[in-house]
Amino acid sequence: MDKPRTGYAEKQRLRRTLMIVAAVAVIVLVSVGIRKIGPAAPPVRRETLWIDTVKRGSMVIEVRGPGTLVPVDIRVIAAPVEGRVERIPALPGATVQADTVLLELTDPEVEQAAVEAESQLRAAEADYEDLRAQLESQLLSQQAQVSATRSTAEEAKLQAEADEVLGKDGIISNINLKKSRLRAAQTEKQSQIEAQRYSQSQRSNQAQLAAQRARVDQSRALYELRRRQLDSLKVRAGIPGVLQELPMQVGQRVTPGTTLARVARPENLKAELRIPEGQARDVVMGMPASIDTRNGVVRGRVIRVAPSAQEGSVIVDVAFDGPLPRGARPNLTVDGTIQLDRLDNVLYIGRPAVGQSGDTVQLFKLAKDSNEATRVPVKLGRSSVTTMEIVSGLNVGDEVILSDTSGQDGFDRIRLE
Repeated sequence: MDKPRTGYAEKQRLRRTLMIVAAVAVIVLVSVGIRKIGPAAPPVRRETLWIDTVKRGSMVIEVRGPGTLVPVDIRVIAAPVEGRVERIPALPGATVQADTVLLELTDPEVEQAAVEAESQLRAAEADYEDLRAQLESQLLSQQAQVSATRSTAEEAKLQAEADEVLGKDGIISNINLKKSRLRAAQTEKQSQIEAQRYSQSQRSNQAQLAAQRARVDQSRALYELRRRQLDSLKVRAGIPGVLQELPMQVGQRVTPGTTLARVARPENLKAELRIPEGQARDVVMGMPASIDTRNGVVRGRVIRVAPSAQEGSVIVDVAFDGPLPRGARPNLTVDGTIQLDRLDNVLYIGRPAVGQSGDTVQLFKLAKDSNEATRVPVKLGRSSVTTMEIVSGLNVGDEVILSDTSGQDGFDRIRLE
């Protein structure tokens, strides 16, 4: 007869309870472990990344901008008077000299004014000569009067001296001697008066001639002005060079100040760079620069910085230190680089895809002997065209991903394949 088993059900329940508790504990431990491990590092192909190594040494601070070659010597020719285009003997692109006629204008009013001004000048010159002749004749008459009174005074003086001797000897009376003395004094006074009148006439004549000469000079200045206006109807280049623009047509009416032509000397060029206004604040005159003409690089220096920005750029002019390569001509597109400063003994890398000077950015640093990269905060310093100073966060020899990694913003690690 079998004996009934006691406590078996309780053991089974206890065993099931322990198994459930163990299973729950395992699930909890696995969940906590998975949470601590975090999401798996996403894979990224190495050949699609730009990876650079942190270096220590000298770093050149530069700014870069596009530009064009422009002539240093440019003459913009404006219409000096109103007129109508009669003839255009030169066309854009032609080599011209200073006296080359670019176009001819006509204006009857200017021509008439020149003729009238010449007539007025000739009349003024004739009046001057006539006045000068009259005054010289009058002055000669006064000069003769002075000579006559002087002669009379000398005769009276001699007679008085002779009468003095005769008076002492008692040959003539005292009354005759006094008359002789009086006559000598009167003629001497009259001679002095005539001499003074002659001097005053000379000064008066000079003043009258000066006034008439001023009128002649005024007429001559007006004539020269009208003659220049007449001559300016033949528009000349003014400098040797190449005629760049001539936007006129035969028969066209122009007003004073209208731009007629543009002449430049193509052998003397400068680079006109457009530097972003955020980078141009440190550019000053005299800084070294290099200009890439697509056919060679030429050294130069900054000679002008525009005082204001236009469309987000500042115009910077660069003069060349040496000859330009063959093929350099006005309006040729170039690239310019200006050296702002040189930093010695600093940490630097290539310029990252994100971040500006003074920013703290998150960059992926490659782990040594591993195919993983970890995100680290990096403090950036001064920037150049292709390099960036490192203030903190990296050391010499660290390899850093400089490419745009915005696609991995949710991950602190990535795996390179």
